Amino acid sequence: MFEKLRIKEHMEVANSEGLHVGTVDAVQDDAIKLTKSDSADDMHHFLSLDDVDKIDDNRIYLKEGARIPEGLGNKAIMEDA
Repeated sequence: MFEKLRIKEHMEVANSEGLHVGTVDAVQDDAIKLTKSDSADDMHHFLSLDDVDKIDDNRIYLKEGARIPEGLGNKAIMEDA
């Protein structure tokens, strides 16, 4: 899988609108493991590689309608407010 090989640690993950969702910690099997620091519950969360729409520079964009776990990225910021 070509896209999988392009995904590297510390890359930003954004939703289909370009809003920050998380930061790549690692790729495990067919999933992207996100860093704990981007989650409201201080746990690792995973996104399916099937939900990746494209990779542009150092940013991964998810498909519209991708399942994004609660409390990630901008959601985590809003919950802390």
